[in-house]
Amino acid sequence: MPNNKIGGHYSQAYDEELQQAVERLMQMAQLAQQQLTDALTAFTSADVALAQQVKDFDRRVNNFEVDIDEHCLDILARRQPAASDLRLVLAVLKSINDVERIGDLAKRIAKALLKEEADSRPATSQLDALAEMGQKVLQMLQRALAAFEQIDAQAALAVLREDKAIDDDYARILQHSLSSMMDDAKQISVSMQISQVAKALERVGDHSRNICEHAIFLSLGRNVSHLSDEELQQVVDKKRR
Repeated sequence: MPNNKIGGHYSQAYDEELQQAVERLMQMAQLAQQQLTDALTAFTSADVALAQQVKDFDRRVNNFEVDIDEHCLDILARRQPAASDLRLVLAVLKSINDVERIGDLAKRIAKALLKEEADSRPATSQLDALAEMGQKVLQMLQRALAAFEQIDAQAALAVLREDKAIDDDYARILQHSLSSMMDDAKQISVSMQISQVAKALERVGDHSRNICEHAIFLSLGRNVSHLSDEELQQVVDKKRR
């Protein structure tokens, strides 16, 4: 069962500081999500103005990272948190790094369009494949953040398994791009561009998985990095008994 209670201390100010750390992380994540959504829209619709906006928008995400980092360090210095409070602060610090990288990857997608040659637009089928993969990535990210906010290890476990479908999409797009390049040298530029965007989306899936692992750490107090899905299931099931 999820446990989204944060705080519960005699000091209401301390509770508010912990809650603010999570709230600011979610605000930062919303910016990164919008940045990624806009980047995908810009790339698939060849909207250069929107792509430039995504690129310029990246500074706001970076500013959020600095603000949250300073907020968490202030909590560590003044409150000297322990147990679940310390896990919360550490999980937020880890997660803002993943969210910041997601913002960077959105900017990379936008820059792929800005660097696009006038006569090298991808085919509709290629753009459709990227759009489908992008929707899966955005949904995974949204659900990963919800699992973190609710401190729900079971939900986080379910979400991180979605990364396999994203990896499969990436493999199919990459294989199609390689085949296109081999069949027609004129397709090299377009295929490289498609592969670059697909790789960025695949990396967003990886960072979403990381956020799920941070949620499990926050909920259960176990560092589950580098564990297989089967091992993660055992950790979650053991804690539920």
